[in-house]
Amino acid sequence: MHDPLEMACWQRMDARLTTSGKLVAGDPGCLAAIGVRRVINLALASHPEALPNELGELAREGIDYVHIPVPFDAPDEAHYTAFARAMAEVEGQAVHVHCILNWRVSAFLYRWNRSRGMPEAEARALMRRHWEPETSDNPDAGAWARFIAG
Repeated sequence: MHDPLEMACWQRMDARLTTSGKLVAGDPGCLAAIGVRRVINLALASHPEALPNELGELAREGIDYVHIPVPFDAPDEAHYTAFARAMAEVEGQAVHVHCILNWRVSAFLYRWNRSRGMPEAEARALMRRHWEPETSDNPDAGAWARFIAG
């Protein structure tokens, strides 16, 4: 069982939690092969790079699917609450969280890690592997800086 390092923006957080950017054809099979039981998607289904019929592709592999569409310009507390609930429901099982570039995911996991007692510097270092909202020149970065501040 080997991590699918060819997946966009792949990152293993720990033994049961992995993240990435967009999924493409074949990725659901790779996730099943490493034991993933749930995929949480934070991207919009309407994004041009979203995997068509992601729910069906994952279901064929026996993977549970939770879609929490987070508009890139407007992440909010309801999105985070839904995410935290989806993570709590599968405590101890292998989970994969993705969006398009692993930016949304990085910010969500920063907050989630902090809520579970991870030191700020460690949580921030994990987020910085893919994105740092406070220093980004992306026009929506301010919304994300506020989001991670909680």
